[in-house]
Amino acid sequence: MSQNQPSILIADEMHPSLFAMLDQAGFQYDYQPKITREELITAISPFEGLIIRSKTTIDEAVLAHAPTLRFIGRAGAGLDLIDLDAVKKRGIRVFHAGEGNRDAVAEHVVGMLLALLANILKADREVRQGIWDREGNRGYELGGLTVGLIGYGNNGNATAKRLSGFGCRVLAYDKFLTNYGDAFAEEATLAQIIEEADVLSLHIPLTSETRMLINDTFVDQFRKPFYFINIARGEITSLAAVVRGLESGKIRGACLDVLENEKLAKLTPEQQRSFDFLRESDRVVLTPHIAGWTHESYVRINEVLVRQIAK
Repeated sequence: MSQNQPSILIADEMHPSLFAMLDQAGFQYDYQPKITREELITAISPFEGLIIRSKTTIDEAVLAHAPTLRFIGRAGAGLDLIDLDAVKKRGIRVFHAGEGNRDAVAEHVVGMLLALLANILKADREVRQGIWDREGNRGYELGGLTVGLIGYGNNGNATAKRLSGFGCRVLAYDKFLTNYGDAFAEEATLAQIIEEADVLSLHIPLTSETRMLINDTFVDQFRKPFYFINIARGEITSLAAVVRGLESGKIRGACLDVLENEKLAKLTPEQQRSFDFLRESDRVVLTPHIAGWTHESYVRINEVLVRQIAK
């Protein structure tokens, strides 16, 4: 890499651990966490590497001004902010840190599901108000349930590992893998999950194919009422469809770490109606896109990313 200017532009807020790792690996870098899109387009020309998190969109307009760019590092798992076709066309490598937050995501899935099944959030609110209702908060056990995972990459595998420890039967469907069944999950078809699952959990990226995958038609296909978990990307799921599923009883409860629109002050009227229903429901557990957002994963993501770039 050239020595007369910083080699890597870091365009998003990063955990401080990143810089010591880059120094140790011998990289030069320019840290500009507040850089705007317009400033990025102006500044990116001399850089050979770019590191982003979840603020920065990389598309043709940006890449057209990046003639020397050799790689993009995404400090996280999802790549939906990067135009992968445009990047591939230019021969630019893309690195991401999917394994960096897989343990955090898996633990969050289990935590949300246990909270839902055992009425932990509802019971906590009631006790704080002086209500001691044991029968009204009788829960269900996780161990006897069949859990269907769509997607069996880093997050799916880590989740299956933890669920199997509870005694769950875990079915995993991944259209991009073959012979991936292991000690934690059975390889399954999507049809098998729709037929047998008590719980559905999403572990897939947002693509043109998966956008709004979970809609009314998808929900209605399930043979029996099921619990629904989305810790992947909000736009994979229609909130209106989740609401209708909860109203009809086809969805027994929902754990949502992500929403189709996470800018809560800018919801459309339909999104607002759905969100109002979800936030008032005792059968819904909501968190603000924090499934992979632990203190440990913040550092581990950087370790994974720098290791890949250094290779």
